Amino acid sequence: MEQVRLTGVRATLLITLYAKAAESRLPGSLLQDRYAAEAVARIDHDFAALRMSRDAMIGLSMRAYTLDAWVREFLAAHPDATVLHLGCGLDSRVFRVDPSPGVGWFDVDYPDVIALRRAVYPDRPGCELLGTSLAELDWLARIPTDKPTLVVAEGRLLYLHEAQVLNLLRVITTQFPSGEIVFDAYSRLGLALASRNPMFRATGAPMRWNLEDAQVLQAQVPGLRLRTEQWVYEEAGAQWARFSGPARVGVWLMRRVPLLRKLGRLLRYGY
Repeated sequence: MEQVRLTGVRATLLITLYAKAAESRLPGSLLQDRYAAEAVARIDHDFAALRMSRDAMIGLSMRAYTLDAWVREFLAAHPDATVLHLGCGLDSRVFRVDPSPGVGWFDVDYPDVIALRRAVYPDRPGCELLGTSLAELDWLARIPTDKPTLVVAEGRLLYLHEAQVLNLLRVITTQFPSGEIVFDAYSRLGLALASRNPMFRATGAPMRWNLEDAQVLQAQVPGLRLRTEQWVYEEAGAQWARFSGPARVGVWLMRRVPLLRKLGRLLRYGY
């Protein structure tokens, strides 16, 4: 068993890992993520203390499922692409997506997180692990620039300051000739509500970056082009029966009130 002593932003990876592992054990699982389930079994942590609801498991897994689909679409069009998985935590996306041998995949996170990742997951050919803070951009010099590049940042950018987010995106769009950037973003209200979630509040990780208008980012980062702006629960129809009664009411309201639909979105930009 791997001992875990994570705090702050690092500790949030335990929440998303457990959500995906637990959802994979539910009937009708979207992710069917056996790697996440095996990782949870290898970690010495009281996951029951999270008191995670079934609705949270399903909601977080829906987010991952949509981003996985976007990754597969990009790799189908560019089978020799480079993928930068930023703030990867213990997400098993590389195993779920199972890219072809021609893809160069880089899982990027803090050095201690990468060390834990090495301990709980098997080596994956074509996948390189990079231990670094996303605020430090020197590591980008190690990434090949001669292939289309997909950048994935699930549940990570909201913990950065706005200047750090913009700097990261500007360097990426300048250094790599073409590709896509996909991530989740929250309105000011959405971020305020998320920061009150007891699971995330217990980590002590401050949530900083919000995005009210996805179009504005195009002006802030020259070269970005918004391709898709999708509500987090856009695909809730197929998952409707899996939610609790109160959650169904919440999703129903969000679907009909534009302000609520902006609370959490999945964004896909080309560059």
